[in-house]
Amino acid sequence: MRQRQGQASRGAGDSGGNPVAISGKTAFFLKGIMSFFTEPGHNKSTDDSAPRCAGPLADLVAPRVTLPAKACDSHLHILGPVARYPYIPERVYTPPDCLLVDYRALQESLGLTRCVLVQPSVYGSDNSALLEALQCLGNTARGVVVLGGHESDSELRDMDAVGVKGVRVNLVDVKSPSALLPVDALLRLQERIAPLGWHLELLVHVDRYPDLDEQLGSLDVPVVFGHMGYLSRGVSADHPGMRAMLALLQSGRAWAKITGPYRIGAEGPPYDIAAEVARRLARYCMDRLVWGSDWPHVMVNGPMPHDADLLNDVADWIPGQDQQQVLFSDNPARLYQWS
Repeated sequence: MRQRQGQASRGAGDSGGNPVAISGKTAFFLKGIMSFFTEPGHNKSTDDSAPRCAGPLADLVAPRVTLPAKACDSHLHILGPVARYPYIPERVYTPPDCLLVDYRALQESLGLTRCVLVQPSVYGSDNSALLEALQCLGNTARGVVVLGGHESDSELRDMDAVGVKGVRVNLVDVKSPSALLPVDALLRLQERIAPLGWHLELLVHVDRYPDLDEQLGSLDVPVVFGHMGYLSRGVSADHPGMRAMLALLQSGRAWAKITGPYRIGAEGPPYDIAAEVARRLARYCMDRLVWGSDWPHVMVNGPMPHDADLLNDVADWIPGQDQQQVLFSDNPARLYQWS
């Protein structure tokens, strides 16, 4: 199956999902201050102050692996249309439009049923595009948002009603990366989201926090680590920070996403470091892993990966049929509350 990317955006009636009601007060135009963890800014911008990045490959090809029923893509971003949802000035990249209709074509080609939309940094804490997409997708999708700190309890409940199940904290791919884990801020955030049963998703380089298991010990909500812990390039898969993350996973208090192999180690295949990390995580904590495509692969400096190839790579690293059932279907159903 082949289809060109970059089609025009469709409304809810064209997207094939079952819309979920939300109050008119918030109606997907939620505004707030920027995240606790990014520079403040209110005015949106479509200027070229941040470098442009390439879009995903246009050709869609079926993967070699056959996914289990209700397979879930646990990490993707919807970007644009920028004319309707402009990016914030305090971004570190400028992506092309990567629309829900484009993702739905990819989702079908890969054999996926469910998905998790994650708020990209280019939108700060304005989750409007993500929330509209969730309404279009209905119960086949979940969301992970960024909060600005001033959302009311009612706004959070409205987000929960359309499928939001977590809050993302990005300490890396922002204009002012944090050198320290903001534990106090995470505890304050926990107070807001714990009553909803949400989790915290952290985008951090775990090698910068070799004692992160101790630092995050006071958190009661689940923690999800993006990109398998997002090891800095050139860092060993056996780094103390990776061992600390593994300890949290084995304790049952955390999860890790098998995503973005081009973001750790080499930027192009065969992704040796990512393969080593994925195999190690599968060996010791298979029940705490979910997989995500990381579509549309923003900020990739090496060769743009093909989604079918990436999926095949993960199937090679974690080859057992029972393991793949857990990774692609059972674990995301638990984490994102489909079961």
